[in-house]
Amino acid sequence: MAKKALFTATTLATALVASATTVQAATLDDVKARGTLTCGVSTGLAGFSEKDANGNWSGLDVDVCRAVAAAVLGGADKVQYKPLTAKERFTALASGEIDMLSRNTTWTHTRDTSLGINFAGTNYYDGASFMIMKDLGVSSATELDGANACIQAGTSTELAIADYFRENGMSYKAVTFDTSDQTRQGFESGRCDFLTSDGSQLAALRIGLANPGNAIILPEVISKEPLGPVVRQGDDQWFNIVKWSLNAMIEAEEQGVTSMNAGDMMKNGNPANKRLLGAEGELGANLGLDAEWAYRIVTQVGNYAESFERNVGMGSPLKLERGLNASWRDGGILYAPAMR
Repeated sequence: MAKKALFTATTLATALVASATTVQAATLDDVKARGTLTCGVSTGLAGFSEKDANGNWSGLDVDVCRAVAAAVLGGADKVQYKPLTAKERFTALASGEIDMLSRNTTWTHTRDTSLGINFAGTNYYDGASFMIMKDLGVSSATELDGANACIQAGTSTELAIADYFRENGMSYKAVTFDTSDQTRQGFESGRCDFLTSDGSQLAALRIGLANPGNAIILPEVISKEPLGPVVRQGDDQWFNIVKWSLNAMIEAEEQGVTSMNAGDMMKNGNPANKRLLGAEGELGANLGLDAEWAYRIVTQVGNYAESFERNVGMGSPLKLERGLNASWRDGGILYAPAMR
């Protein structure tokens, strides 16, 4: 049985790579001709990619889509969002159904090397953890031996929890679901003793509970989960555009450039400000874009701090601390390569 499962996984990976190589390389030309960016997002995760009652999408991942659209098409709203489950996302990208994926997706070796995809950076540093109902009466993940676990299928959490329980000589029974909302419902209805996922996703799922105060997130963080946008391999120009659109948001925060002061910084700022915003240098031309690509990102979407604050930070329902996602200047590990 184990050999059959391995063969199936290998066959899928081979098929994805083969599919990716058949997709036209000039994604930029396709997006411009279409006039919209098709961006794969989650089926609904508060703070990262979520649609409101009016059909408007918002979130930290959504802002990466919007940044690319602003850079390439001149308008951050020129995005068509494609909701995808964890199991669907890589196939949709490899087949050309979407132009890019920005869906709380963990950068791993296997994904980066065997699926015909490239990770274009990290927009949220996370780690897998555990959420329980208070009445379970445990205070540590080490007390979960023999428990039932609600897990979303097709996620890196599946391997992280398997490793953790094996390393600690414990067992668990997995109860898997296709979407994060189904996982939350399974947890809330009592189908499992705990829910495991990235810490940020647990915070998002907790506020969706009927009684959020009844649930707590345990202190253990058991894995590295760098989340970020993904593109197909074989199109280096598009890879660079997505990568540097994210970096522009991070760099803008480092430079103190915001959506409110970008116009003044373009005219009166220091040399780094002027290069970023297109008043000097060839950053845009090197990407095949115009000079003000990053200026549009900052003015229409905001810098990374602005995006973080309104979507997942203290100004949002999630109220997440910056933590590792603080700028390197402020003790975090968020860092953009030099834009020069």
